[in-house]
Amino acid sequence: MSRIKAMDGNMAAAYGAVLCRPTVLAAYPITPQTPLVEYLSNFIADGRLQAEMVEAESEHSVLSVLHGACLAGGRVFTGTSSQGLALMYEPYIRTSTLRLPIVMAIANREIISPQSVWGGQQDAVTLRDAGWIQIFCENNQEIMDSVIMGYRIAEDKDVLLPLNICYDGFYLSHMSEGVSIPSQDMVDRFLPPFTIDHIKLDPDDPMSVDPLTPGDLLTEYRYKHVRALHKAREVIDRVDREFSKLFKRSYGGQVEAYRTADADLLLVTMGSPSGTAKFAVDLAREKGIGVGLLKVRTLRPFPVEKLVEAAQGKKVIGIIDRNVCFGWGTGVVFMEAKAALGPLAGEKRLLNYIGGLGGSDITVDHILGVIREMESAANGKEIQEVKWLGLSEV
Repeated sequence: MSRIKAMDGNMAAAYGAVLCRPTVLAAYPITPQTPLVEYLSNFIADGRLQAEMVEAESEHSVLSVLHGACLAGGRVFTGTSSQGLALMYEPYIRTSTLRLPIVMAIANREIISPQSVWGGQQDAVTLRDAGWIQIFCENNQEIMDSVIMGYRIAEDKDVLLPLNICYDGFYLSHMSEGVSIPSQDMVDRFLPPFTIDHIKLDPDDPMSVDPLTPGDLLTEYRYKHVRALHKAREVIDRVDREFSKLFKRSYGGQVEAYRTADADLLLVTMGSPSGTAKFAVDLAREKGIGVGLLKVRTLRPFPVEKLVEAAQGKKVIGIIDRNVCFGWGTGVVFMEAKAALGPLAGEKRLLNYIGGLGGSDITVDHILGVIREMESAANGKEIQEVKWLGLSEV
């Protein structure tokens, strides 16, 4: 039986991890991830989780510890934020290129400088091409459920890649709402015990792990890595369907579509602004504006086919980003969408709205303003392609 408990996003991630029965945890605290580490430590101290907790001296060491634990056959978990993720850079890439199915939460926070401890997705999106799967969550229930699904996805024999559960700092990490906690029996039925055989540390079956590799063999590794990321799209959708059958909750897999079937305008979001956007879509619908929402859950692998399908018949696509693609002066999801749509992008109006940086709000009024501009663009009015929400006139 499930039970409902009020909890913040960090606790939701901790509960999700505990239900997956990890054997080794390692962590170094950093705002706004710190409570996650405290919750996990309390679970161990209270006897609710039988696992080793390693209090490492840095985030670099955290992921390095988990490499060894995973190679030895352990299911492992950790979490980080912002500069902590930056300090993990070397082992972060090594995790994916060694094909270690580690699950790690990221309580998204701006990177410095200027100094900021507030929410923003820049930390995770900056490392989007380091070979990990990245799932972004809208609310605390989705955080817990995504951790549970995350292990099924990462450990799938066709995938075998590490996976991030990303949730916006403070907006989700520190704000509480009701979350349904599934029983341990239900999770055990959904998630089988972890076994690793493609790469391992075992004195009874010696294997050379990460030796100096010639270029032709490394090319094969990279090719198979890319193939696994592509395969993950199918696995993510399938795991969501199987999760829905048992737990009666679904998030759509790679994307969640909201009122898109009969829409002329398509709003695209990622992360916590998606809930506000759904409310704004409902308000706009009451005024006769035909807008729908596509919530991107997987930045990696990017849901190319799902976006192309959702874009069919839409006059204008407005993309709200809580991050910046510095090279193009746009948001990251905007550039990903433009690449995914290919020639189709030239047939439609694509508008980008960047906001929510440094913990600032993306409000209902902001999104209603975006929808009004999308409607104007659909009627032929010239609208600036990229707009920064919350700025004075630029």
